[in-house]
Amino acid sequence: AVRGNGVSRAGPWGVCEETAILHGGFLLAARLTQPRPLRELRKADWPRVGPPITDALGEIGALCPSPLQHSLWKEEAMAIVWAKVLLPAPPAASLDQGWKEDGFFSMGRMIPDVNHTILFELVKALSEPRLFVRLLMALPQDVCQSQLEHLVEYIASETSPSDIRLFLDVWWELMKHKEGEEDTTVSAFSALIRQHECESSLDDGLQPPKRFKGDPDPLSDPPAATSLLMVLIEGLKQIYGCIALPRMKCYALANLAELLSVFTELEPESSPLPVAEYLEKISTMVSLWTGDTESTYHHRGLDEKVREAERSMSLLSMAKLSREELFVGLEFLSSLLHAWGEELQGTLNSSEEKLCYESYRLLDTLTTLGKNLACFSEAKDLGEDETRVVLKLTQISKDFLKISASLKSKDLDTSLVSSVAMTIIEQKLDRHVEMCSIFASEKAWAFSRDWLDCLVKNKALFQKPELVLKLLEMLVSFAMLHQDKEAQELQRQATKAIVECYNELSLTDKNQVISSILVSWGGRGLSLNLQVVMEGFQEDLNVTFNQITNSVSNEGLTRAVASVARLTLMYPEATVKQVCNLAVVNLGAHQFLAQILCSFPVLSFLETHDDPSRPRSLLLRCLEEAVWGRLSTAREEEQFLEFLAFFMQPSSATPLASPAEVTKTFVLPYLKSDSVHIELSLQILSKVLGIQSCSGEHWIKSCHPFPLLLSLCKLLDGYTKYWHQPRDQLFPSLETKDLILDIICQLCEVVRPETAPSPELWVQSLAWLHRKVALLDWTVGLRLKKLYGDHFKNEVPATLFEICTLPEDEWTSQPLPAYGPGSGLLAWMECCCVSTALRETMLTLLTVNVDNPEEVNLFSKGFLVALIQVLPWCSHSEWKRLAHVVENLLQRQILHVPYTLEYVQYMPLLNLRPFACYLQFSVLFLRGFQLLCSSSCSTWLPAEAWFHVVQLYCSSLTDLLGSVKSIAGSPSHPEDRTSTQEVSFICIQMFCHLLHVAAMLPEQGCSEPLVVVALEILSQYEVFSSADTSPSNMLHRANERHFLESITDNVSDKELRGTLLQKLSKLGA
Repeated sequence: AVRGNGVSRAGPWGVCEETAILHGGFLLAARLTQPRPLRELRKADWPRVGPPITDALGEIGALCPSPLQHSLWKEEAMAIVWAKVLLPAPPAASLDQGWKEDGFFSMGRMIPDVNHTILFELVKALSEPRLFVRLLMALPQDVCQSQLEHLVEYIASETSPSDIRLFLDVWWELMKHKEGEEDTTVSAFSALIRQHECESSLDDGLQPPKRFKGDPDPLSDPPAATSLLMVLIEGLKQIYGCIALPRMKCYALANLAELLSVFTELEPESSPLPVAEYLEKISTMVSLWTGDTESTYHHRGLDEKVREAERSMSLLSMAKLSREELFVGLEFLSSLLHAWGEELQGTLNSSEEKLCYESYRLLDTLTTLGKNLACFSEAKDLGEDETRVVLKLTQISKDFLKISASLKSKDLDTSLVSSVAMTIIEQKLDRHVEMCSIFASEKAWAFSRDWLDCLVKNKALFQKPELVLKLLEMLVSFAMLHQDKEAQELQRQATKAIVECYNELSLTDKNQVISSILVSWGGRGLSLNLQVVMEGFQEDLNVTFNQITNSVSNEGLTRAVASVARLTLMYPEATVKQVCNLAVVNLGAHQFLAQILCSFPVLSFLETHDDPSRPRSLLLRCLEEAVWGRLSTAREEEQFLEFLAFFMQPSSATPLASPAEVTKTFVLPYLKSDSVHIELSLQILSKVLGIQSCSGEHWIKSCHPFPLLLSLCKLLDGYTKYWHQPRDQLFPSLETKDLILDIICQLCEVVRPETAPSPELWVQSLAWLHRKVALLDWTVGLRLKKLYGDHFKNEVPATLFEICTLPEDEWTSQPLPAYGPGSGLLAWMECCCVSTALRETMLTLLTVNVDNPEEVNLFSKGFLVALIQVLPWCSHSEWKRLAHVVENLLQRQILHVPYTLEYVQYMPLLNLRPFACYLQFSVLFLRGFQLLCSSSCSTWLPAEAWFHVVQLYCSSLTDLLGSVKSIAGSPSHPEDRTSTQEVSFICIQMFCHLLHVAAMLPEQGCSEPLVVVALEILSQYEVFSSADTSPSNMLHRANERHFLESITDNVSDKELRGTLLQKLSKLGA
């Protein structure tokens, strides 16, 4: 250890300047006792002999640079003297060995032999009972008890007030002692004594004193055991008659009551005091010590007072008295309370007496003992004598406490309580973690400079979600009441510290904090009431997200999530809206941003402030407000859809939005034909229907499936008047019709009887839907067949029965004025458009007598007229179904389409049979357009319809071209030499038919799709004609190119003509 003069020595037994001073003190004391040696010093001689020793210790204390060093020296001095008491000087014969082997040898030779009188008087002079108890408890068990008995014997003889104080202090310190408090001095002392105990039988210094003589007073009955605790009780029995001061009587009673409460069977199972009550008790003790000039701790600093108060509150039961010893103690306590009670009550209730720590502790300990006795009585089976003792003590205690009930400590100063709490936190004393909870929620302390400093210095202790929340709640409360400049500066500092605590939380804990913020303050979060949060927030938001979008990577995800968590704490909805906006406008960043948001399952928090009957999640509200209605490009809509889909099916997180929530937010309110969002809403609905339900019950049940189906059916019904809708009326495009058809099909799959609460309600719902749909176009009902099941038959125009053999158990007719005589084929064709399955049924049930030429001719003409009637209203998928019908009927030779030679210069000596169907199909198109473009139909279609019709025509030509190529095979490996010529011939015919159609079309800008297909046909012609290896190939190609150019020259559309002539000029170049 390094002493005050800077000189170091090895261990507590080393010789140095301080030990020389101590040696001098003992030499002076020894002279004063002559002719008797110091080891025979009597108690009465101490006032005369003691001053040189205490003066020496005072001189050493003056050399110590700090109170801590002084305390260490006191302990070492006590250890040296006690070691000398227990280990008198060895005989001269052992000197040669002693200086080599005994670390205490030099020090032991410096100090003359002393006895317990000097030891105990030294302890009193130093006023350090705690150091004495630490050394005592380091001794071997038998020596420890013998030394305590020596102390009791010493105190009991010629008892003085200072003896009583020493005894009670040692008792109290013994109960507060905890294992593991040994320092170097204590360890060295313990090792020295144990070493000598093992080496030899120790002399009288280590032997126990004689047992106490009995006293006829019942209070002095011999103890039932000789444990340390019973030694203390026995000692009190010896000296209680000498205790005169009320303060010491309170002290003695408190010690005995505490011992009986904690170190016996009475101690209840561990149930710590509530932390607020604990803090109040600690603060009360500190307050009492501060105001009591007689208290040992009066001049100590706050830190030391708080640490000592905590020690007093956390007694550990080192041993337990037996049942017999317990009742001896209880009887003794009853006797003392009976003997002293009246006097103490008078003193405590005297207006002249202030409450001191000892009296406070007595009242507190008796209260605890009373509770413990009550529990003990209920839990244990007590004998008659035991019951008598318990009842007697309980009654005496109650009477004593009742008379003293008005005695209360003055109301605690708030600043003292806060200082105590902050000291516990800063010193990390017992229960400092729980104290943080009070610190974070006690508004009376908050936002003082000390409070803020404590928070900043101890941030690590507040990194728990519940504490962060309490701090935030208090911050908001403070901000709402204080808006002055100084208060705002405090708010900034506190906000910074709290956010730093929050930043260190796990992601799960951050979600917990955000959740509570949303519950308390909604989507605006802290920004609602905390103005300082908004200072620089927008700039922080922009900078943060610029960094995030510029570093999209898995490595950057963790950092991005941490940044977003911080911003979300401040202003949740502004942060989420920024993410949503960036996800739509930043190309390719949407998935990364969705991953970030999926780290916060709390964003699915349901809000009800707009409409309590229709709660919706914060995320979907922000998405709707920030993005919905502002999507300006198809790319933005696509990113929006993918962004939304990620929330419902994230790769490795909890979904942030359910399909039902998304449907209710983005579909149901917009499912009207005149809504600007209808097409996007339908895309969303299609996507969510593809998401499987996690539970057994399908999510669609909560989205009003039957009204939803009806809305879709009404949209579908609107397409029957598509080309006749007013131009200024919004209506989804024909491309969207296929999407609606797919959605209806999906809904018919998922809306099953299980989705209804009961079978009866299912039937009622079906009947309701059937009644509503019956008012729409008849084809709409056919699309619900899977949903209807066997409940309803297919209802079709009566004329359909004229051309089909429909089974009456599945089909029924209804009178429709629009379907008069001869309209059966039109109805049949509309049925073919409904679904692939119904198309196949219609082809199977169609009745045409192919043996009757007139019937075939009539059918073929009627078919062409019906086809032209249906064509403009078909979606792409419906038209593909009809194209298949045409192909099927041509192959079965039910549909008669004569192939004319208007674009054939010479008789082709080719095998066109494998391609006959496709040539006829091309001619059928030509005949259809001739009818459609005739004067009789000139006003039938509006200008906008022509482009759609041309698109359908061109898509069919592309499909025909593909079919021809698949039959012919690769031009480089033809099955036979002539197949290349046949495909070239077909390409020429299709090209001519296309130009013929183009010539008939009104000049309404329909040339773009025609150009694309025409160029494709010419490209295929070039591929196959080039592969022809016949000798006359060059001649054929020259003639064909000349023919094609002459046809093209007659095209009136300049753009189409110019593009095609340019292509033709390159053929064969």
